[in-house]
Amino acid sequence: MASLNRLAASLAAALALPALFSPTTSGAAPTCSAHSGTVAPAVVELYTSEGCSSCPPADRWLSRLKAEPGVVALAFHVDYWDRLGWKDRFGSPDYTQRQVQQQPVSGARFSYTPQVIVNGVDRPDWPRVSAAAAARPSAVDLQLSREGNRVTAVVAPLQGAPARLAAYWAVTEQNHVSAVKAGENEGATLTHDDVVREYRRVPAWAATPDGPAATLQFELGAAADPAHPRHVNLVIVDAAGGRPVQAAKLGC
Repeated sequence: MASLNRLAASLAAALALPALFSPTTSGAAPTCSAHSGTVAPAVVELYTSEGCSSCPPADRWLSRLKAEPGVVALAFHVDYWDRLGWKDRFGSPDYTQRQVQQQPVSGARFSYTPQVIVNGVDRPDWPRVSAAAAARPSAVDLQLSREGNRVTAVVAPLQGAPARLAAYWAVTEQNHVSAVKAGENEGATLTHDDVVREYRRVPAWAATPDGPAATLQFELGAAADPAHPRHVNLVIVDAAGGRPVQAAKLGC
């Protein structure tokens, strides 16, 4: 029992470490960095739509995760509800395609909304899920840094890492509000956080613990509206199984 208590305390301490560091400035170019810990954060993907009447509770649930350490939350707005009369301004066919591609990984038999996937696993019981508790030890070290609009990641596999890794970048925005005027949510005012606005896949590469680290780069576009703070998220996945093994985010 004492050893279990010590393990729980170690995990809690690791999750309490700040994933984001305060930005500094060097001339006109903002800079900041983040470094993963020994515990990988839980990666929570929500597939949602403003045209889906059962989605607002899941949107609110995801927003509450902002207060939890050790969580990378991503709201992918799909576009297949747009046909009912309300076009979701955050929806994209790319996110619909990603949801379909995740089915063999997540265990879901079909695409639906709201769908919550935690660390690659379909969780229809999401209202009772503790996202922070899904954090787990990682065999990948990840460093993110930003200079100006260029974000650089250094990915170093450790002992026990998958033989091949892949990744995806996701830029998210906070504090969005929509007044819905048609469709299933007609008349409702919806709030959204961690809304994915940019998404880019990174092809797989060989991961060798004794080999050189991989360097990935992402060019960040100008912020559309400073009222909606952005995060740049990078999720590293097992290329064979498709499930996350490490993640980090920058808030500058």
